[in-house]
Amino acid sequence: MRSALPKVLHQIAGKALVEHVIALGENVGAAETVLVVGPDTIEQFRTKWGERYRYVVQAERRGTGHALLQARPLLEGKVGRVLVLYGADPLLRPQSAHRLLSALAQPHVLGAITTFRPPVPTGYGRILRDAAQQVVGIVEERDATSEQRQINEVNQGVVAYAADWLWPRLAQLTPSPVKGEYYLTDLVALAVAERGSGAIVTVELDDPTEALGVNDRIELAAAEAVMRARILHELMREGVTIVDPTHTYVDAGVEVGQDTILLPGTMLRGQTRIGRNCVIGPNSVLEDTQIGDGCRVKASFMEGAVMADGADVGPLSHVRPGSTIGPGVHLGNFAEVKGSTLHEGVKQGHFSYIGDAIVGAGANIGAGTITANYGDKRAVPGTRKHKTEIGPDARIGSDTMLVAPVKVGAGAITGAGAVVTKDVPEGAVVVGVPARVVGEHSAPAADD
Repeated sequence: MRSALPKVLHQIAGKALVEHVIALGENVGAAETVLVVGPDTIEQFRTKWGERYRYVVQAERRGTGHALLQARPLLEGKVGRVLVLYGADPLLRPQSAHRLLSALAQPHVLGAITTFRPPVPTGYGRILRDAAQQVVGIVEERDATSEQRQINEVNQGVVAYAADWLWPRLAQLTPSPVKGEYYLTDLVALAVAERGSGAIVTVELDDPTEALGVNDRIELAAAEAVMRARILHELMREGVTIVDPTHTYVDAGVEVGQDTILLPGTMLRGQTRIGRNCVIGPNSVLEDTQIGDGCRVKASFMEGAVMADGADVGPLSHVRPGSTIGPGVHLGNFAEVKGSTLHEGVKQGHFSYIGDAIVGAGANIGAGTITANYGDKRAVPGTRKHKTEIGPDARIGSDTMLVAPVKVGAGAITGAGAVVTKDVPEGAVVVGVPARVVGEHSAPAADD
């Protein structure tokens, strides 16, 4: 990978390669999950996940059989079946893993292996069968005869074995004379020699893309494309319209409601959830954001935010973490909101910044308005930002500067260019620099 990051921690569809593999194990009901890692990478795994998973270290890279043997102390006697997955092979489908484990449940069977038929089998171990078409072994390409190299059924690598048979047999493996490594593939011949024909069964993958692994950045991009296409196809089957799947990017785990439309350039990342009947895009990026029903997000960025039913954002707005956009709120072009709550019906039309604020229902934020929410730079870290409160139905004039901490009462009005440094009473009209009260305003009746 030419990277300081371990290969299996590189991401596709918003998750590390190995996270997709772990999720597969969880999907098939794994009672124990053990990650076999190198001594030079374990701290990076611990930094990412702490003790969420169990780790064993393969101090020497001595092959797949040797790697699995490192997990023996944590698993022997605790599980009846062992499923071996590869951290850089993220595309195996849950249904294929279920088929593998079901095959292992057959009488007389000691192990089950996945196979597939690539258009060009170069580089793969070939599956050897007897006259009855039972598996008798796997031959690596470098050791295969010219006749064996014509076999187009190849080993994908994922296997499942009966645990009580597996553990002692791993200790019986002998190193390869070429590379000195211990290979899981050698277990096939051991099982057949011990129990005869039928000891090993195969599950042939229906979709060859399930067999794709990642060894470099080119294959990383190829795996990303496969995963993304799967996610989008599933969303479309569930009633989501995706206008151009080649230019729409949705992470694994994102949820989108029926009759929502995703326009080109849309990116839905992290733990994003979108309701029904929304229109997202074009060119919108939503990350870890919750969107209600009937919302519109046009050419805008939202991160760590919540948006209630019927609200609309954009174009070219930015809603930053910790923000809640209430029902029916309108954010126009070049509006920025950070760490704030905008209650129902607020209008923030354009060219404005609302940070660390609470804005009451029905308030209107004029163009050029900002909340100046920084306090004394000498203050204790974490206490430097102050709050702004804008009451319901307040009217904030264009180019108003609200110097926090400050409160603007319900129904109050600020004149254009006002610099508000003191609290504004309910219904008051303030103008100037610094803003001063010049009159009172009666808020319109609810039915006006």
